[in-house]
Amino acid sequence: MITVARVLDRFVAETPAREALVGRSGRFTYAELDRAVNRAARELARLGVGQGERVAACLPNDVDLVIAFLATARLGALWVGVNRPLAKPEKEYVLADSGACVYLVAPDLAGQVESAARVVPVTPGSVGRDGPDAERPEVAVDPHAPAAIAYTSGTTGFPKGAVHSHHNLLLPGRVAAATGAYGPDVRQGVVLPLTILNLVVLAPLVAFQDGSACVCIDRIDAEGLAEWVRRERVGHFAAVPTVFHDLLTHASVTREDLASLVQPEVGGAECPEEFRRLYRERFGADVVIGYGMTEAPTAVTRTDGRAAPAPGLCGKAVPQVEILVLDEKDEPVPAGEIGEICVAPRTSGPWAGVYTPMLGYWNKPAETAQALRNGVYHSGDLGFLDPSGDLYIRGRRNELILRGGANVYPAEVERVLAEHPAVAAAAVLGRPDARLGQRVAAAVQLRAGESASADELTAFARERLARYKLPEQIAFVSALPRNAMGKVVKRELEGLFA
Repeated sequence: MITVARVLDRFVAETPAREALVGRSGRFTYAELDRAVNRAARELARLGVGQGERVAACLPNDVDLVIAFLATARLGALWVGVNRPLAKPEKEYVLADSGACVYLVAPDLAGQVESAARVVPVTPGSVGRDGPDAERPEVAVDPHAPAAIAYTSGTTGFPKGAVHSHHNLLLPGRVAAATGAYGPDVRQGVVLPLTILNLVVLAPLVAFQDGSACVCIDRIDAEGLAEWVRRERVGHFAAVPTVFHDLLTHASVTREDLASLVQPEVGGAECPEEFRRLYRERFGADVVIGYGMTEAPTAVTRTDGRAAPAPGLCGKAVPQVEILVLDEKDEPVPAGEIGEICVAPRTSGPWAGVYTPMLGYWNKPAETAQALRNGVYHSGDLGFLDPSGDLYIRGRRNELILRGGANVYPAEVERVLAEHPAVAAAAVLGRPDARLGQRVAAAVQLRAGESASADELTAFARERLARYKLPEQIAFVSALPRNAMGKVVKRELEGLFA
């Protein structure tokens, strides 16, 4: 069983001259990347990083971040990604909670935070570049030891740090390589921030187990992204629907620009039909949707691009896991009945018993025990399994609206509102009510140049939803507040309905 510390070894030996890593600041073969990682590990060790220490990083999508991540693993230390868009207090919380000893940060942000960590400004292209070659650190790394802390998106309250082992981080790429999901000729692009651990798992750690290249993309605008895809022959990347929508509708992006993309992957189950149509026209299949979470890590179900789309469809479990839908007593519910979505190791087949859940939440034993009770990860998401094993999501348990004793699932109402031609996106939440317990409220973002009234949207929804599910308050916003993963931060909308 390999570790992140040794993930490059196979292809350093077999194909040392093959390209492994590309970014704005340079490109590396497998042999060159291996040497750069050893040099970076030596520099981190000089900064006091040792086994079990935490290295935090707030860096753009470029080669430095990947090299530093691998170097941290070779020292037996833990990686902590810090997303650039986070506010100063949010960054300080992550640094303090993780107890990071070193903070690698882009020079323009070096003075932003106050932290006990040693702040190290990183000039683009500098990590692992200077000095003579270094030997690999002589550190014994257990595959099941902690390798990284991934802080949750923080849609409610303070984020929690999900601790993952080397084994956890490598398993999705190991499965992808064994099942031929991509292959050595499909270059893995990464568009969303690599400071999000799931993206490290989905791009470099998949590429390095396939013998392909990871392409660190630092632009998400349609023209810039298309340029990256065309120039670097990117074959696969995962992103949110808005990124793909812009790519598929921009006047200057041609089919030839995207010729290398085999079938990109969309995170999030709710995709408007207009987007699905554009996607089908371009790729000849329906959208491939991955449903996952920080604690998994990454996707636990995936559609196959052939099934007809349906509201909330997330596909079947990936080979290494089983999806359980449990009631409040942690008992399985019948097919078609809504319960909490839980993730467990596969119990049969070639991947039986291989998956392990996260190790727990950093320094939060009570939350860990609650989330991992009975050895199963409890996601807090609500959904159901149909008789064929397809998962359908219905939203978060803590977002479930209880209106007069009836359950209202925000995702269902959001989907209906988004079907209106003037609506770009909607977020639905429950507001306290003395008589009913909660009432349904919705924040709506209209498409550019479009208009619609609250009465018009209510009438539209009335034709498609039961009366008790209709929003009783609708507020219009110029843009819904989102975190780095593109998820709507609903707590920031509550003030609209006070």
